[in-house]
Amino acid sequence: TQRIEQTEAMASTAASKKAANRLVVEEATTNDDNSVCNVHHDTMEKLSIYKGDIVLLKGKRRHNTVCMALPDDTCEGHKLRINKVARSNLRVRIADVMSEHLCHDAKFSRRVHILPLDDTVEGIAGNLFDVYLKPYFVDAYRPVHKGDLFLVRGGMRSVEFKVMEIDPAVEYCIVAADTEIFCEGEPVKREDEERLDDIGYDDVGGMGKPLTLIRELVELPLRHPQIFKSIGVKPPKGIHLYGPPGSGKTLIARAVANETGAFFFLINGPEIMSKMVGESESNLRKSKGVLFYGPPRCGKTL
Repeated sequence: TQRIEQTEAMASTAASKKAANRLVVEEATTNDDNSVCNVHHDTMEKLSIYKGDIVLLKGKRRHNTVCMALPDDTCEGHKLRINKVARSNLRVRIADVMSEHLCHDAKFSRRVHILPLDDTVEGIAGNLFDVYLKPYFVDAYRPVHKGDLFLVRGGMRSVEFKVMEIDPAVEYCIVAADTEIFCEGEPVKREDEERLDDIGYDDVGGMGKPLTLIRELVELPLRHPQIFKSIGVKPPKGIHLYGPPGSGKTLIARAVANETGAFFFLINGPEIMSKMVGESESNLRKSKGVLFYGPPRCGKTL
């Protein structure tokens, strides 16, 4: 009887941990570091994770990455905050569900091979290691996962790098002070990976309330249409943003499109209008049938 009770207690504990490590993705607000994930202190205790531990994050289509776990009491208990770079490596978007696991076998690496992506180093002269990689890794003890992309800002430019190989041959490791960073070789050609410097919610500042409302009106119908279907409410078919030039209308539209995986077409009025007969109609047909209309200088984005 005592053994059965112990077995049931262990099973209950394992089940609770399994449920606790299923977390909802949220955008990073307090820490935008590529190698950091923020979780509530209570959630970390449930998963037996301590501050600074290396965790394995499992996303969609068997895409994984590694991060350093840090507590954040402003984060809700069932959520996990990671930045745009980590979300891209996991192939997840905000409000998706992913799992977090403690890494017991993350070790210091002897050598890592890292190469830049070709379309981010065009026109850049000089030593990429001294300008970008050395300041990024020095004294940071960053975890890296083979095949991951990461974005480094420096020298007035942002450059994307890819982790090619790890020595010894493992899936992930920690880049320590004595780890050799090898960056010789031809830049990697971009394949199906999304650009890490695309506009996202992280790039829109000072618009917390408008952005929350826009996400509710646009993101929910696109990504979770079953919610509206279950309650018998028709989802909104569009929104109208208005304001003076430079107030962030197009920036918000780009961010929503990139975060939801939707297509985005930017069409300016002067690109359509023409003094030649029939040319305005032709330009409109070339614009895939999207039309912005309204009085002059009203500053519209649909």
